[in-house]
Amino acid sequence: MKFAYSFLVVGLVAGTVLPLQADVILPSIFSDHAVLQKSPKVPVWGKADPDEKVTVTLDGEKAEATTGQDGKWRVNLNLATKAQGPFELVVEGKNKITVADVLVGEVWLCSGQSNMEWIVVNTLGGETEIANSANPLLRQFLVKKATSVTPLDACEGTWTLAGPETTGKFTAVGYFFGKKLQNTLKVPVGLVHTSWGGTPSEAWTSIEALRTFDALQQSIDQKLSDEATFPQRLRDFLAKYSEWEEANARADKPSVTANAAPDTPTVDWKKVNLPADGDKLADAAGALWIRRTMTLGPELAGKTLRIDLPVLSDYDTVYWNGQKIGATLPTTPEAGSVSSRQYSVPPSLVKEGDNTLAIRIFNPNSKPSLASADNFRAGPVTLAGEWLAKVEYTFPKPLSTEAQAAYPVQPAKLGGLQYYPAHLFNAMLNPLIPYAMQGAVWYQGEANVGRAYQYRTAFPLMIKDWRSRWGQGDFPFYWCQLANFTPKKNVPGESAWAELREAQSMALSLPNSGQANLIDIGEEGDIHPRNKKDVGDRLALIALAKDYGQKIECSGPVYKSMNVEGDKIRVAFTHADNGLVVKPLGDTYLVKSLNNETKPLVRNSPNSELEGFAICGGDRHWKWANAKIENETVVVSSPEVAKPVAVRYAWANNPTCNLYNKAGLPAVPFRTDDFPAITFNKKF
Repeated sequence: MKFAYSFLVVGLVAGTVLPLQADVILPSIFSDHAVLQKSPKVPVWGKADPDEKVTVTLDGEKAEATTGQDGKWRVNLNLATKAQGPFELVVEGKNKITVADVLVGEVWLCSGQSNMEWIVVNTLGGETEIANSANPLLRQFLVKKATSVTPLDACEGTWTLAGPETTGKFTAVGYFFGKKLQNTLKVPVGLVHTSWGGTPSEAWTSIEALRTFDALQQSIDQKLSDEATFPQRLRDFLAKYSEWEEANARADKPSVTANAAPDTPTVDWKKVNLPADGDKLADAAGALWIRRTMTLGPELAGKTLRIDLPVLSDYDTVYWNGQKIGATLPTTPEAGSVSSRQYSVPPSLVKEGDNTLAIRIFNPNSKPSLASADNFRAGPVTLAGEWLAKVEYTFPKPLSTEAQAAYPVQPAKLGGLQYYPAHLFNAMLNPLIPYAMQGAVWYQGEANVGRAYQYRTAFPLMIKDWRSRWGQGDFPFYWCQLANFTPKKNVPGESAWAELREAQSMALSLPNSGQANLIDIGEEGDIHPRNKKDVGDRLALIALAKDYGQKIECSGPVYKSMNVEGDKIRVAFTHADNGLVVKPLGDTYLVKSLNNETKPLVRNSPNSELEGFAICGGDRHWKWANAKIENETVVVSSPEVAKPVAVRYAWANNPTCNLYNKAGLPAVPFRTDDFPAITFNKKF
């Protein structure tokens, strides 16, 4: 295992930093303002010289260790009876490290993809929350993003106290979760935040665990092979390209750069409709420019803007308001994508009003072109429509058939390494092990939706892997079931999002697990619901009920059983002891909270007190059902289904549904059938 400590060592004087390799060093998570778990076994570890004696003390609690030949050491502190502090954590070997302002309380790991990464400043009511967030007993350790093909022992990160200057960058889900725990328990709460948007669960699972899943073997081997061989494949391509370029006199010789400037005269440019006319931009190989000026509102000014482009044949250089923001060239390792290209405009270049996007396209083998694409945008602004185009130059002599056939094929670029198997586990999780904690909260799954059936195995595999490696037994692991998203459909049917939610629910068979159902707080037009307070609060309810002895309900109604009664099906639930409730539906539903956009709500079952139920007979043709509450059950029927065999509830990407319990928590989506999943054959 690679040992990659990159930490600085704190000297005898507080705040002094000395990079001394031979001295005792600590991982970054043991740094000023840390929160340690109130537990009888709290590991503290680090590195020193071989055979060096290391002593660790905190408020009279003392432990000693002697390093092995690898220089690693570890001790366990008993903090089960410690007050909250603050204390100093002192580590002594040949040198002395003093970690200041250390609290003892409850530590929770917060991990997942973008909805866990989403920060407080971007949530509903974020500004008000931040202004009133001063709380030295609520702290976050933020792990810096990194990837690695092998497990690392170190990560970069710092502890931060909640307050008006800092809370805005806390994980929003973790912040509201921790705030509710802290306010209820009156103890320090530490949030260890390690997440990365858009990432699959396989990236957060160790390679050893992944290799126990037979269905993943081929894809794992292929991805790791692609990564290992890419540098050499790129070198081989560049050598062949250079030879081909010289032999055929096809070197690019840029002659115009002013075409990128916003004030460039365009009287001799031609109008083109893109991407529709993307293959009509030029008649021969060479270079050309396309440009478009768009008007941006104040809400986008000063913010990072992502540019999504179709494949440009073959190479491109992209400018925003006259400044180069990126390029895909033969010498660029990121070049060679077969699906799309993405660039990022820095905030300093994004202004309110007119902004100009200019692209230079170069193709030495055939005429420059732009492919059709579903995603052609600058942030929320579509780029489809009228552009201006101008040929810079064309090569005077056509290539021979032999020269065209010999044109080197550029190796397809690697996807972001954060999507690769085990790469985030290695770099952003392994360095945290075995930091003592109460449990973990997780918000992820969107990246696995296309392979929802496989998530039935991949998700519990990851949980078991973490627990095994942490050595704390089956520590609590609570997650967010995916929120509603995408446009509503007016007919019942299949849904990959519903299948992913089902896979999440199935993981509840693991011990010490819990699920926060978010089926009612999503947004049709935004995969990142801005209401993160309810998310954190619902996760906190689970922890308070399961870990801290609170006598509270922590789940909405959960499907228990069904019974066919003639032309009806009666469905029973758990978590309905205090009664089931019909939550009134409004006249509209939320599309996007960012601009307060709503749409009129069209009822699927206008004569039913409950929405969201569908029923089918032996023909498997689903019909919207009438459903009503009877005691702690729901009776479901449809005049179109005389002999029902199965029921589904909230089985859609973005269902209209309104079954709750008296605790105000929504019923968990379910199906009573076992019909084939539409994602059954989708693999990693």
